[in-house]
Amino acid sequence: MKYDIVALGMRFSHFKAKAQSPFERLFEIFKELITHTSGDFDEAIDWLRELDREYQLTDENYTIDDFVNDLLEKAYVQPKGGEGDGEGMQLTAKTEKLLREHALKQIFGKLRKAKRGQHRTQKLGQGEDQTGEYKAYQFGDALEKIDLTESLKNAQVRQPGQDLTLQQEDLVVEDNFYNTQMSTVLMIDISHSMILYGEDRITPAKKVAMALGEMITTRYPKDTLDVLVFGNDAWPISLKEIPYLEVGPYHTNTVAGLTLAMDLLRRRKNSNKQIFMITDGKPSCLKNPDGTYYKNSVGLDQTIVEKCYNMARQAQKLRIPITTFMIAQDPYLQQFVRSFTEANRGKAFFTGLKGLGEMIFEDYENNRKKRFE
Repeated sequence: MKYDIVALGMRFSHFKAKAQSPFERLFEIFKELITHTSGDFDEAIDWLRELDREYQLTDENYTIDDFVNDLLEKAYVQPKGGEGDGEGMQLTAKTEKLLREHALKQIFGKLRKAKRGQHRTQKLGQGEDQTGEYKAYQFGDALEKIDLTESLKNAQVRQPGQDLTLQQEDLVVEDNFYNTQMSTVLMIDISHSMILYGEDRITPAKKVAMALGEMITTRYPKDTLDVLVFGNDAWPISLKEIPYLEVGPYHTNTVAGLTLAMDLLRRRKNSNKQIFMITDGKPSCLKNPDGTYYKNSVGLDQTIVEKCYNMARQAQKLRIPITTFMIAQDPYLQQFVRSFTEANRGKAFFTGLKGLGEMIFEDYENNRKKRFE
């Protein structure tokens, strides 16, 4: 079955799927539910029981209670505190990693494979990656890079049927990319609007963060990823915390998020740095020097907006591009993002929730695949 609960953005429909054991079938649904419930095991199981009543997911041979017991035996969950104290269950590190892998497969499964730890750039990095293509030899190219076979072929083509003489114009070297490392900060808006209007926007954002973290740690281990959340304030979170992320009763302090993002990137030694920002609302909050907050949810507050533009310009001076993913269609918000992007000379995507992950991953991989010439 394909699942969907209206309240959670999930829908059930019948389709033919590969044979799965009762546990595997329920576990696929459980991974979705535990993400929607921000790691709340009891709530996820309650939803699973409700789905079972409506769609007959189990039978007398394998029940939801059997599934819970299997989760325990397979070490996907454990009693809180590690002891059977009756206070409920919590996810294990094994399950947290599986959730990241699940998100990566959902969002990133269709993209092409690439060699681990290699990003292409116009700047000199560590090591080289051959392209399989050739370019004419130029002064300064290393002599050991000359491909003699291809160079001799060029000489034969230039002088068919004559004694072979090799000239500089015949010489070619194999083109290559230089490898580099990238430091990325992913900013996630957790203001209250991320769950307003009956639309769950935080769950897709969490899935993107989990998938991006899994991709970088497994495919690009030399890269770094910092994740932060921003509401009235901004603070960093670990990959381990992402499944449990919840929206709060917050305004949107974009300036605090950008300040922290640039501070995190200053600590990274990589010369290539970037910021991804997922948000659905306008900036509506600033923190005053005395610790109080200046908030305005009506329209675009010029004081707050100008602070955001200044942060964008500061990032541009530091050569830190900001890619904004705006999950909103309001024209005045889109105009703010365009002006913000212009100030930073970054990128902006105006997107619904469906293609959010694919767009971020396309940008993460393709943004840095530039030919070295």
